[in-house]
Amino acid sequence: MAKIESIAVATVRVPLDNVTSFATRTVSARDYGLVKVRAGGVEGIGFCYAGSSGGTLVAESAISILDCALWDLNSRASKLPLYRYLGAAVDDAVPAYASGGYYLPGKTPKKLGEEMAGYAKAGFRAVKMKVGRLSPGEEEARIKAARNAIGPDVDLMLDANNAWHDLPTAMRYMERFELYDPYWIEEPFFPDDIDNHARLAKLTRVTVATGEIGTGRWHFKEILDKGAAQILQTDALVCGGVTEWRRIAATASSYGVTVCPHWFHDLHAQLVAATPNARYVEFFPDDQVLNFRRLIDTQLEMKDGMLLLPKTPGLGFGFDEKAVARYALKDGNSAWTVLKAK
Repeated sequence: MAKIESIAVATVRVPLDNVTSFATRTVSARDYGLVKVRAGGVEGIGFCYAGSSGGTLVAESAISILDCALWDLNSRASKLPLYRYLGAAVDDAVPAYASGGYYLPGKTPKKLGEEMAGYAKAGFRAVKMKVGRLSPGEEEARIKAARNAIGPDVDLMLDANNAWHDLPTAMRYMERFELYDPYWIEEPFFPDDIDNHARLAKLTRVTVATGEIGTGRWHFKEILDKGAAQILQTDALVCGGVTEWRRIAATASSYGVTVCPHWFHDLHAQLVAATPNARYVEFFPDDQVLNFRRLIDTQLEMKDGMLLLPKTPGLGFGFDEKAVARYALKDGNSAWTVLKAK
């Protein structure tokens, strides 16, 4: 086993082209924590989103990022793409859904519908939009426009981003939303409000999805035990790394629950390919809202709503060092702080 020679860390802040709103917040920039781990002459990389202004916190607690880098390093050393290193049966492509539908000034239901229709025309069999910021009637108008635009055969996901604080409020919305056959309702309550997720799951025919900021398999086991979600959106770069993500997915499988990981298609496409009870990868056609792809040197290709898996070792991409230098939050001349083994 090769000895780790060095670890390099960096924090970057990438501004959004346009300030964008969710149900509960408005975002103008994205912070990311980046890491490079070198051992035996091979380098692996890890990364994670760190909120809208909390990037420097990642350097203090980075289990998920380091775990990702070690899996990348080991699969590169084995000269295998990560999904093959994990023993995947799928080796060509995995299904993705187009994630968008944000709130922007002047974005009418008609314009939202046109956006969703564009994704369907591009070949996506599933699309996602934001909900929960406006009144029940206004939100129904948005969802109706989206459903009419994409037709009955495209899955329509709804993301509430923790918009509701109690069950009666959630049901006022859900009774309207159910008319348009949503595939799921995502994060209706605060992440730790597992009991209300479970109550809602019993009252609505729409599948409840949650878990994108959950950490550790014990958190997810409580969700599963209480029947609070039938789709887990576990994020490997948040939950504890690729190692913990695989444990959570295996636990979910024993409950008959599907995993559709949150964000970072660059990594999650490979994990979905290697996980029997995983289905969709989240993909953002527009990189201005979730702009991590501006920091890497190779992009996954799309075809007919499917993400094509890379054939090169490890994650299949590296950091774009010019972009990292441009966006880095740094004290000295270098974007990276390097720690060498003694």
